[in-house]
Amino acid sequence: MSQIDAQRLPVYSGTDTVLSRQALNRATLERQLLLRRQKLPAAEVVEHLLGMQAQSPKDPYVGLWSRIERFDPEELSRLIEARQAVRTVLMRGTIHLVTARDCVALRPEMQAVLRRMLMVGSPYGKQLAGLDVEAVLAAGRAFLADQPRTSTELRTHLLERWPDRDGASLAYAVQYLEPLVQVPPRALWGRSGRATWTTAEAWLGRPVSTETADASAGTEAMILRYLAAYGPATVMDVQAWCGRTRLRETVERLRPRLRIFRTEDGKELFDVADGPLPDPETPAPPRFMPEYDNALLGYADRTRIVDEATRRLTLMENGYVSTVLVDGFVRAVWKLRTKRKTAMLAIEPFAPLSKQDQAAVSEEGERLLGFLASGLSHEIRFV
Repeated sequence: MSQIDAQRLPVYSGTDTVLSRQALNRATLERQLLLRRQKLPAAEVVEHLLGMQAQSPKDPYVGLWSRIERFDPEELSRLIEARQAVRTVLMRGTIHLVTARDCVALRPEMQAVLRRMLMVGSPYGKQLAGLDVEAVLAAGRAFLADQPRTSTELRTHLLERWPDRDGASLAYAVQYLEPLVQVPPRALWGRSGRATWTTAEAWLGRPVSTETADASAGTEAMILRYLAAYGPATVMDVQAWCGRTRLRETVERLRPRLRIFRTEDGKELFDVADGPLPDPETPAPPRFMPEYDNALLGYADRTRIVDEATRRLTLMENGYVSTVLVDGFVRAVWKLRTKRKTAMLAIEPFAPLSKQDQAAVSEEGERLLGFLASGLSHEIRFV
């Protein structure tokens, strides 16, 4: 955090210090680089955030545009092509964009989560009963290391050896339990491609383990990094972000190194010693957030950035919609529609915006259109 261009911020300490919802909101925006755009390389921002959720290939581009001054999307594309950033399954069993270094560091921390999600949290685990799963993983690993393949190709290959088994379950066993990465041209700016997978080891040219030599040190390091980018936070927040359980013991070991606060309803909040806490009245400019962004999804209690009623409104049958932060909180959703030579940004507030807020949102929306739809005529519509 010391390298991030932040103003001098007050530091609070002591278990009696209560942080209001407004104070937590501004702390979250500061840690998430959303109070002001930063003059930082894309790789540094991705690493500071411990990765960016990336089910939708364009989401990290929008997320970085909202955080980096004059962000060039080709910078991220070059990182992906140079194998310095990868898209892989990590936190909560979802696809994240991470640096190559974090792919190696975070994968062992997520293996137990992915195994539990496969064997207990999905229908596929039951289909693997009585099967030598390690043999399946070895076959899948060899097949994907040879060259990148689609999930369908992987399933077909595994069915040739285990024809009496469920093909989807065989493929998912490999995709959950083996460190894999999606390869370009998918997720490159302005380009598209099928979702094809290879092993992280083959792609990065270095071993990517599912186990760590010192599990306790790795987990402690992960929690400290989470608090630096997302704190102050509860133990439940940490667990919701990564999908791990039973992290209370690890946090307790770290307690002597942490600052302790409380929420207005008495919950204990943990934080790194040098985590910035802006004045709760610090102005927060409008920000357009992608469909999936950990600033919204990285907590068990998301009321620091979206109230519960609004959160339910932002849910759709297939997941979250793209949102707009106004004065630091989710106040609207947005959607980009292109037709012929026109790009229209539709903004739907949940309640009427003041003239000042609407003007600020429109101004930020114009910048977003310049980023996503350069070369087209632009229209902004509040609906």
